[in-house]
Amino acid sequence: MRKLSFFLALVLVGATVQAQSTWKSDGAHSKVGFSITHLMISEVEGSFGEFDITATAGDDFDNASFEVDIKVASIDTDNGNRDNHLKSPDFFDAEKYPSITFKSSKFEKTGDKTFKVTGDLSMHGVTKTVTLDGKVNGIITDQRSQKLKAGLKLTGTVNRLEFGVGGDTPTLGDDVELTVNLEMAQQ
Repeated sequence: MRKLSFFLALVLVGATVQAQSTWKSDGAHSKVGFSITHLMISEVEGSFGEFDITATAGDDFDNASFEVDIKVASIDTDNGNRDNHLKSPDFFDAEKYPSITFKSSKFEKTGDKTFKVTGDLSMHGVTKTVTLDGKVNGIITDQRSQKLKAGLKLTGTVNRLEFGVGGDTPTLGDDVELTVNLEMAQQ
């Protein structure tokens, strides 16, 4: 009886491990965005056009892990002069620090379709642990590929000064709101 129980436990563990698969972001249907307060009266929004987001998750995105690589030079705030200033050593220093990365270390389910994901965010040569709120908007089978696709939204706040991005100035807020809308395809 003990051998049978042990064998069944191994089968269940194996099935759980096999249920995890790789998911990749679809750049044409995803966006890595941010907003920051300007002059304490308005919000300026921007995004990064080049990024790679990979997740390892089951078919329902429970217990997912994420790896993110964002190219700093792809920043876009709809203003070329501002974008160039943000790429400069005054802010992101894109030449010296070309990527912003995130690697998750903890996944916590908070509701039927919601979760928190915690991990290390590295930006401007500084790494800090951050927690993002997540929501699974839906999971479908793509008609063309017959593979699963998932819609996700990740949100959170980071303090730019903690990462050494920009100086302490009254014209900019310290907190940057992050909004990542993802369409991910199971590989």
